[in-house]
Amino acid sequence: MGGPDPATAAAFSKMALTSAQRHVFLCVGPDCCATNAGLATWDVLKHRIKEMDLPVLRTKAACLRICRGGPWLLVYPEGVWYGGVTPERCERIVKEHLGEGRVVSEWVSARHALPVIPNQKTE
Repeated sequence: MGGPDPATAAAFSKMALTSAQRHVFLCVGPDCCATNAGLATWDVLKHRIKEMDLPVLRTKAACLRICRGGPWLLVYPEGVWYGGVTPERCERIVKEHLGEGRVVSEWVSARHALPVIPNQKTE
């Protein structure tokens, strides 16, 4: 393959893919929480990452397969799962974890960093 077409390449550039240090996924419901609660947290996440100019990719999800106790925020590469992420909690997680690299341990529900696969072939 010769790489992405120019429009796709521009989209990758706009999202600053090559400079990203973390990727966060936020489940905004409707199964784990009320969608309006999830979207309120999403608004905080989106705006604070942008305001702080953090090298973080963000993805809004409809399901991370927990289906209770949300909104759920998953942070990679650490593999940290935060449950019950209100807008107020989100503020602190963005500041401390995403901004300063300190996990907010009292709100962590699970941890599972994905392993690096040695000798993985790319095509």
